[in-house]
Amino acid sequence: MGISADGERWLRRFQPAPAGGPRLLLFPHAGGSASFFVPLAKALAPVADVLAVQYPGRQDRRLEAAHTAIAPLADEIAEVVGALDDDRPLAFFGHSLGAVVAFEVTRRLATAQRPGPAVLVVSGRRAPSTLREESYHRLPEAAFIAELGSLGGTDPRILAEPELLELIVPPTRADYQAIETYEPGPDAVLDIPVVALIGDTDSRVTTAEAERWREHTSASFELRHFTGGHFYLVDQQPAVVDALTGVLATLPAPHPAS
Repeated sequence: MGISADGERWLRRFQPAPAGGPRLLLFPHAGGSASFFVPLAKALAPVADVLAVQYPGRQDRRLEAAHTAIAPLADEIAEVVGALDDDRPLAFFGHSLGAVVAFEVTRRLATAQRPGPAVLVVSGRRAPSTLREESYHRLPEAAFIAELGSLGGTDPRILAEPELLELIVPPTRADYQAIETYEPGPDAVLDIPVVALIGDTDSRVTTAEAERWREHTSASFELRHFTGGHFYLVDQQPAVVDALTGVLATLPAPHPAS
């Protein structure tokens, strides 16, 4: 399986892994859980071992405190990923907050000289060096819930249920605090290819802001546009699957078993 006992707290596999081929780790958005990626994981299951990261504070980890800063979250995930016990070639895909978490996990693995991704795919997120003054995490409850509804990533029926809101608002607010207080260091540059995906009507990232991801890699960079807003990847899933399948096809073949 390639996952330690501790790793099973963090990583979810929704489909059996193919015998060979690469591994793809999926990092959710603010307030998101691993299960957000079930449709994508199922679609990619024939070509990759797809694992989705489950952050603390939601679903089966709801009794754990959600992180309010990116650094400790990335530290813990890097420990889990660094302990994977096989040599499948690896790729990361992170959406929104998940793009930054994946970026920081990649940096930690490189610093520790542990196997990391051969490519990073960032979705729906401006480059780390492109900062906006945002403080949505400080909004009053009603305004914060309205903010969640405006992005289109949360079922409106959930936002209308007080009992469900009690479960999702605290970890989501923590996630917002983490991303809104994040600042990369001056050495925040990778040595692997970066592919950026954005929706063409996403109010949270402009083309110019996404283009600046190229400043964070010494390898190749590519930007791709899709029709839609911040959660374009839901409506455009077939196109996103095609894009990720193409990225995975560029990864090196696994080493043969000795």
